[in-house]
Amino acid sequence: MYTPRRIESHPTWLDPDGIKIYTISVQDRPVSQAPYFSRLTEVKKRKAVTWAATPAFAIFHDGASFRYLVLAWWGNDNELFTSVSVQTETGWIEDPARYSFCLYDLEVFWHERKYFIEFIYCARPSLDSYRAKRHDNG
Repeated sequence: MYTPRRIESHPTWLDPDGIKIYTISVQDRPVSQAPYFSRLTEVKKRKAVTWAATPAFAIFHDGASFRYLVLAWWGNDNELFTSVSVQTETGWIEDPARYSFCLYDLEVFWHERKYFIEFIYCARPSLDSYRAKRHDNG
């Protein structure tokens, strides 16, 4: 049954390439971000993306059963690409046949869509303005 989850972000929550960080918690408490950063670095290395010049966001989601790392980035003019990693008992895996983002993550996606239109897919794009805008219901 659906129960709202705590979603947090802050303008200073950026990775070294400027990717916005969000957290979602099933336990309604702050998410420890440390376990996610090494996986984020690894996933980014596997993608042929110039991260410092790309509008992107990551969700560190402490779910009911696992930790989920959702990395999403905009490309091809107006397409949103995603990568979902799950930390299982045996380590982090990315398996789109088994795991994806969930309905709680979609709240962040919706807000990020609006920010992309407002700050990137417009007459005067501003990556800095895009990176500064956040959704936070925590």
